[in-house]
This record gives sequence, structure tokens and C-alpha cells, in this order.
Amino acid sequence: MPGAARAGAPDELVGLFIQGCMEFTGDAPALRDWAKQTGLPPVSEKARIAFLRGVPGQAFDGSAAEGRLALISADDGTCSAAAEQATQQAVDDAVEAGFRQAGLTFTLVLERDDTVLSPIHDRVYRVTKGKRGWQVLVATVNGDKGGEAMLTASAQ
Repeated sequence: MPGAARAGAPDELVGLFIQGCMEFTGDAPALRDWAKQTGLPPVSEKARIAFLRGVPGQAFDGSAAEGRLALISADDGTCSAAAEQATQQAVDDAVEAGFRQAGLTFTLVLERDDTVLSPIHDRVYRVTKGKRGWQVLVATVNGDKGGEAMLTASAQ
């Protein structure tokens, strides 16, 4: 069913995010080399502009059988992974399970509806592993119908 949330999409999104973003946040050239070596092709120029919203950077197509995914690399080292369709609870569950599986320590520091885009729900985590630290924003569409989801990491 086109446009429907798929059970595996959140897991694929989190896998792409942890492998790409968590590993390479703060190092855009290394992230982009990894994306190319992994075989992630660049998205179209129109999609790149839409994903980056005026911020300089690159975006890659990380789509899988479970759904359309993108890996977004801003020149400042911030990294995001986006899914075209996923539900809020499934993404939240997959994020925390993925953090645990990757051996990351995390604390939920903020949860609220977005102050600018009210249909969007934000969760902010402080994540660490050894001496490395990240702030991770999980943005999903409120409710059970789902919609786009985006995970964004910045180095701390």
C-alpha cells in the first residue's frame, strides 16, 4: 500500500542514522566518503535543496525495501537521516532500541510538540559513548497515521 507506514522503516531509519550520523557527526568529509563507499547515491538537486533548507551540504539516497530514506550531511558536521513514512511510536521505540544495541548511553532531555510546526513531535536525547557525545533530535508526525520522520545528530 503506497504511502503506508511499514514496520521495518523505523529500524532501517535508525540503522542508517547510527551507522552514518552517530559515527561521523562533526566530520562531514568522512561521512560523505562513507556514504559513497557504502553505495548511497546523491539525491537529486531538488531533493538536496529540500532536505537542507538553505544550509550548505549534501544528501544521499539511503532507501531500502522498507521505504524511502535519506542521509543528510550539512557542511557544519550536523547529520540527519529521514524516512518518508513512519509512525511516531515505532520510531521512538526503534531509536531507543538502536541506541542500546549500539552500546550508547542516552537520556531523554526534552519531549514536546514542536513550537513552530505543531503536527511535529520532538524528542531530544543526550547520547554518549566513551568520551564522545551527541545531541539527537527525533522529529516525527504526531499520532498513529505517521508521516515523515527525521533524526538529527550534532556533536557535543
